[in-house]
Amino acid sequence: MKKLLIYQSYYIPWRGYFDMINMADEFVIYDSSQYSKNGFYNRNQIKTPNGQQWITIPVKNSHHISEHQKIRETEAVDDIWRRKHWNAICLNYAKAPYFKEYREKFENLYLNGMEKKLTEINMSFFKVIFEILGIETEIKQDYEYELMGTDKNDKLINIIKQSGANVYISSPMAKNYMEEEKFKEAGIEIEWMDYSGYPEYNQQYPPFEMGVTILDLIFNEGKNSRKFMKSM
Repeated sequence: MKKLLIYQSYYIPWRGYFDMINMADEFVIYDSSQYSKNGFYNRNQIKTPNGQQWITIPVKNSHHISEHQKIRETEAVDDIWRRKHWNAICLNYAKAPYFKEYREKFENLYLNGMEKKLTEINMSFFKVIFEILGIETEIKQDYEYELMGTDKNDKLINIIKQSGANVYISSPMAKNYMEEEKFKEAGIEIEWMDYSGYPEYNQQYPPFEMGVTILDLIFNEGKNSRKFMKSM
């Protein structure tokens, strides 16, 4: 049995995203899909004394995004965001129990990173976070497969077949468009991710907020982070 996850790359996403990846044998980054504003491709939230705060990577032509522009084609306007985001993280996490332990890793990503495209930026963070959490899932890009089909369901099924997988891990949000019968006919089992029941951890600045970036968990729990993940 081989489990496959097909998903867009997000910017320092929350722990549920990394649980889905860890549950899979292979993770296909589907960044040939359309970029849309107000998604998580280029932004996420950190925890501050005043609640949650968005940190966003500004992208080129953000007010005139083409309806055909792919996520992997979308680039950051410049590198100014790197210093701004790192300063915000330092300001709000400097006193977190494990910030000093991981500071160098993330400071290097932010201040010495050269990536311009969102996919490349997100993957650079994935590599470090995978190492910290012990995730060994194989990563591939969607262009490594032949993208065939007239609709999203057919394209997903064809990628799954090409990968040799027979179980597809999916976010519950996909229930809005997925035609489960098509997957069943293709001999593919769908395993729906369940985001409920995540335990709280020692988070700064009560009350507890669930949907913040994985960095919040790492800086507050360090090597104990795995204990607060479902798949570990």
